[in-house]
Amino acid sequence: MTTYPVMDLYRKSRRKGIVFWDHDVTDVSIFDTTLRDGEQSPGTSFSFDDKLRIAETLDEMGVHVIEAGFPINSDEEFEAVSEIAATSENDVCGLARVHEEDLDAALDADVDLVHTFVSSSDIQIQKSMDSSREEVLEMTRDAVEHVKDHGVDCMFSPMDATRTDFDYLVDIIETAHDAGADIVNIPDTVGVIRPTAMYRLIDALRDEVDVPYDVHTHDDFGLAAANALAGIEAGAVQCQVSVNGIGERAGNAALEEVVMSLESIYGIDTGIDTTRIYDLSKTVERLSGIPLPQNKPVVGDNAFSHESGIHAAGVIEDSSTFEPGIMGPEDVGHQRRLVMGKHTGTHSVRETLEEAGYEPDDDEVREITRRIKSMGGKGKRVSDADVFAIAESVMSAVPEAEKTVDLKEVNVSTGNDRTPMASVRAEVEDEERVEADVGVGPVDAAMSAVSSLMGGEYDVEITDFHIDAISGGSDAVANVYVGVERDGEEANANASSEDITVASVEALVDAVNHLVRKEAREERERGAEP
Repeated sequence: MTTYPVMDLYRKSRRKGIVFWDHDVTDVSIFDTTLRDGEQSPGTSFSFDDKLRIAETLDEMGVHVIEAGFPINSDEEFEAVSEIAATSENDVCGLARVHEEDLDAALDADVDLVHTFVSSSDIQIQKSMDSSREEVLEMTRDAVEHVKDHGVDCMFSPMDATRTDFDYLVDIIETAHDAGADIVNIPDTVGVIRPTAMYRLIDALRDEVDVPYDVHTHDDFGLAAANALAGIEAGAVQCQVSVNGIGERAGNAALEEVVMSLESIYGIDTGIDTTRIYDLSKTVERLSGIPLPQNKPVVGDNAFSHESGIHAAGVIEDSSTFEPGIMGPEDVGHQRRLVMGKHTGTHSVRETLEEAGYEPDDDEVREITRRIKSMGGKGKRVSDADVFAIAESVMSAVPEAEKTVDLKEVNVSTGNDRTPMASVRAEVEDEERVEADVGVGPVDAAMSAVSSLMGGEYDVEITDFHIDAISGGSDAVANVYVGVERDGEEANANASSEDITVASVEALVDAVNHLVRKEAREERERGAEP
């Protein structure tokens, strides 16, 4: 693993008797709450099948604990938690309030761990529960004892711990511990603690009550991952995360950020198959309906993308120049990309064209770069199709293949009481084809019709789809960007039109044509190899 002087400072300081924290971080369990707190994201609801699919992937990756849901919430929730508990190799957890019916629902779901919680801060005890500190202590003891009487492991959470009076927090943790709690979770329920304060809190609690600690952090101020790691540094043995950081309000500590920080910066082998993180992230993005920002750490489109000429040139030579070096796209199942635009340099243009089979000379590279920068400077997103079209124009190159799919006509019918339907006519390898399909909207119907028209031989997955208005008013011109993928090979294209449906179909067809060209070039290159 690549290391850097500043990252070795801790190890060197330890040898000199200087410590940054009081113990070595060596073993950390990952507790995933995507299916519970993650599903509490406003507007998010996972179906039974969604939950099973996410849980299966988490389990296969080796995530230590999967919080499958809140069994008392509904019959459907109970069934999902029960099914996940029955099929997962790793531990499955069910959430329960400190009420007997909640606890029994979790126990009946046959989970490995019951996570029970009760408010501990005065504001929540008084304003949310209309209760008292004494009553909360009694509820805590009764709930933990109820779980332990059934022979099941119990996690206890004093909710809103980071706004709880410290002495009372110690009292409630001691009560839970004396009742048999196996682990105590310290939740930063409203995301207000600082990393240094989280460290001091966990450190102080460990001095007061000898019990394994877990931390659950929220991202209201963008500190969830930092607070989770601070808790681990202070001696917590487990941290709670969710995929893509989804959850209540601004969300939770993100699984991808915490796991890759532990693996790459702390040098801890979590035992998790990190190469599946990107695919899991995209699955949760789609099923949750919460889009990922392009600049999302680890899994965002831009996480390993480079447009700046200086950065791209460095990365082409050695990826560690302008990437962390201790984490690469292959470590999380992602891909590195050189993006064309107004900041593009000649190095990335040459690299992109040579990978596609073009052999431009120095003058041609400079002219192609100039035109790409000019296009990007006008606010246009530069696609693969644009780059190759510019290259063929500058190099006076004859396209290596005619269009595999030549679009002729798009027709759409829709209305208030009608399911949107689209028909598409095109020539596919000189054979005229006509297909029609329905969809949730005219664009969806048209894209489905194109997929049907191309048939199995050109079956691709649409991996990216963006629509941007590039002029104002109700007659605005729309620019549609479509990315496609097949067998690990990617291509993308833009198209503009006053008709969004037409632009979408044109962009999809252009992307498919360029994908086929790329595959053909690579096939010829493989055939030419000795």
